[in-house]
Amino acid sequence: MFNFPTLYDIAIMLPAVVIGLTFHEYAHGWTADRLGDRTARYHGRLTLNPVAHVDVVGLIMLFIAGFGWAKPVPVNPLNLLGDMRRSLMLVSLAGPAANLLVAVLGAVLLGLGGWKISYGSEIFNKIIILNLLLAIFNLIPVPPLDGSKILAGILPGRQEWLSVLENYGTLILILLLFTGVVGFVIRPIITPLYKLLIILAQGLSHVVK
Repeated sequence: MFNFPTLYDIAIMLPAVVIGLTFHEYAHGWTADRLGDRTARYHGRLTLNPVAHVDVVGLIMLFIAGFGWAKPVPVNPLNLLGDMRRSLMLVSLAGPAANLLVAVLGAVLLGLGGWKISYGSEIFNKIIILNLLLAIFNLIPVPPLDGSKILAGILPGRQEWLSVLENYGTLILILLLFTGVVGFVIRPIITPLYKLLIILAQGLSHVVK
């Protein structure tokens, strides 16, 4: 269940974790702000300073248990412009989208010379993998993950199921994680995406050589 990493593992993985969590939460806050909700701004969350977003316990759990969390960005749906459900869906989608963008940028930087930096290949590989993991994992439609709000914004009609599921979402998610269901579901999605980004990096590396 638990895996205690070496100092080397921590050093290689830490940049990926901090960048991934920071950009994920910042994207939520930025999108909400653009849609009229200033709550994140008032709480000092519209920043790329990791201190504002990283939860120490969640960070430690990510290293030793393989899953963790950041400080959730506060969002008040009542302040969002337009259709509340659609706007909340966009706010929720922003986090995974940011992680996908970071994964792509990580592949680009790796191909453009990141591999020349000491331990650069390992660090950028972690950035790519972890951000793909954060993106796809958060799309799972189980509260408190973003996927539940995204699905609620897509499906028609009232979404009473979401309110009910929120009472048990964390327990369901833990069961899915420790039974291996989550890995079974998302691994076939992450693997081809990772391979595609590595091909992109390799193609760029041939260009700059």
